Amino acid sequence: MEKTLIQNDILIDLKHITKSFGSHMVLDDFSLYIRKNEFVTLLGPSGCGKTTTLRIIAGFETPDTGEVFFEGKNINSLPPEKREINTVFQKYSLFTHMTIAENIAFGLKIRKKPKAYIEEKIKYALELVGLTGFEDRCPETLSGGQQQRIAIARAIVNEPKILLLDEPLGALDLKLRQSMQLELMRLKNELGITFVYVTHDQEEALTMSDTIVIMNQGYIQQIGTPEDIYNEPENAFVADFIGDVNMLDGKVISKSAVEMLGTSFPCTDEGFEAGTKVDVVIRPEDIVLTNPGEGTIDGLVEEVIFKGVHYQMKVRCRGYAFFVCSTVCREAGSKAGLQIDPFNIRLMPKPQSDDERAVHEE
Repeated sequence: MEKTLIQNDILIDLKHITKSFGSHMVLDDFSLYIRKNEFVTLLGPSGCGKTTTLRIIAGFETPDTGEVFFEGKNINSLPPEKREINTVFQKYSLFTHMTIAENIAFGLKIRKKPKAYIEEKIKYALELVGLTGFEDRCPETLSGGQQQRIAIARAIVNEPKILLLDEPLGALDLKLRQSMQLELMRLKNELGITFVYVTHDQEEALTMSDTIVIMNQGYIQQIGTPEDIYNEPENAFVADFIGDVNMLDGKVISKSAVEMLGTSFPCTDEGFEAGTKVDVVIRPEDIVLTNPGEGTIDGLVEEVIFKGVHYQMKVRCRGYAFFVCSTVCREAGSKAGLQIDPFNIRLMPKPQSDDERAVHEE
C-alpha cells in the first residue's frame, strides 16, 4: 500500500539517488520520501544500501547523482552540522573523558547556547530518558542500555527535526532491546520527531515502525505498514525475508485453486490465468494441524521445538518440509494432516530468473 502523498507533510525527499563505492553500486536510481512525525524503518540484508541511505540523509555521504530535499529545499551541498538532523550510532560514540552532562551538552556548547539554557536542556533530556541524577556519572559506569539512552538524550537536546538511528540496539541483550524499542516509540510520540531507523532485525521493524521500507541490492522492494509487509508481501524476496515462511512451486489450475505437491488447494488470490506457474507463500502460523486424512494433505512430523508460547514443527509432505507453528503439539514420528484456509494462501508471480531455491529441501 503506497503512502498518501501530501506535499506539506514531506520532510525528506530523496530523488533518483545513485551511489557507488569503486565499482560497487550501492544505490541505483533510489527515490524515497519521508513524512513528518513518521517512524520509518529501512530494513534489509547486509549490503543492501540502508546505512548508505541514512548517511546520505545525514550528509556524511554525497550521492553521485540525484537530489536530497529537506522541507522542499535541496541540501546536497549542506554539511552535516548545518542540517536539522542528528544520528545515533550502534556504538553510541560517547566521550569517555566527559561526564554524562558534558556529553549531552556537547552539541549545545558548539552552538554557543547560554549556560542556563544548556543546564535546563540537560535536565529535560535526562528526565525524558529516565536517567535523572546521572549528570556527574562517567559513561563507563553505565550499562549498555543506559549508554544508549544517553546517546539518544544527546541527540534530542539539539531539537532535530529528524533523528537517524543506525542499528542502535544491535549490541543489547534481548530483554533490554525490547525495553529500548518501547522507549524509542514513546519518545517519538512525545517529541513529534521523525525517526529514520536502520535495522536487519525483522521483528524490531514490525514492532516499532509506522512505515517499513524493504531494501535489497540498492533497490526498494516494498514500502508499507508492518501489517501490509507481513500479510501482503509484493514479491518472493519480501515474503521470504519477513518472518518465517513456507514457499513452494505451484501452478494455477482455476480462479479458485492452485496445485502444489500434486494436490489441489483452494485459494482466493485472483489475477492469474490457468496454467500460470507461481510461488505459493504460506505462513507457519496459518497452517492447522489435523488428524491424518482430515486435512488437505498428510505428512510426517519430523521435528518439534518448544518456543514458549507455541510449538514449531517440521512436517514433511511429499518431499517438502512445512514449518508449522501451533499451540497443539504432535510428537515427532507421528502422522498429521495439514489444513490451510484458502485466504491464507498467497500467490506470487515467479521472478524472471530461474535461480534455484532450496527452501527446507534436503
